[in-house]
Amino acid sequence: MILYKSHQLLVTLLLALLMCSGLAMAEEAKPHKLVIQVSTDDARTQSIAMNNAVNLQKHFGPENVDIEIVAYGPGLGMLTKNSEQAQRVSDLAMQDIRFSACGNTMDKIEKKSGKRPELAEGVGTVPAGVVRIMELQGQGYAYIRP
Repeated sequence: MILYKSHQLLVTLLLALLMCSGLAMAEEAKPHKLVIQVSTDDARTQSIAMNNAVNLQKHFGPENVDIEIVAYGPGLGMLTKNSEQAQRVSDLAMQDIRFSACGNTMDKIEKKSGKRPELAEGVGTVPAGVVRIMELQGQGYAYIRP
């Protein structure tokens, strides 16, 4: 009876160890991660930023790459509801490309114009665009600025 319980305990411990090692391996297999900075109102550069994101998803597969486009300063305009890029931004947001608008820039626009910018569908906000980029780089994200 004691031998049976010892055997049962050993089997349970081995199964727990195998499950934990499997979880650790799954955590190590992280997707590629990229943050793209957009801080210009140049439509061509904004388009290139979105093209970069789409091309990475095509290359690695959407399930293998995490992409966030952070816009601040003059670049924030691309994320607004009335921009020429608004529909494409919303479409890409539905394809697992995150868009983050800088809260500092939005505050400055609101203070200057009296009206807070309306963002395109699927766009989130962060307190500060530059801080967000730094945070993501600290989490292992690669960085590009087209």
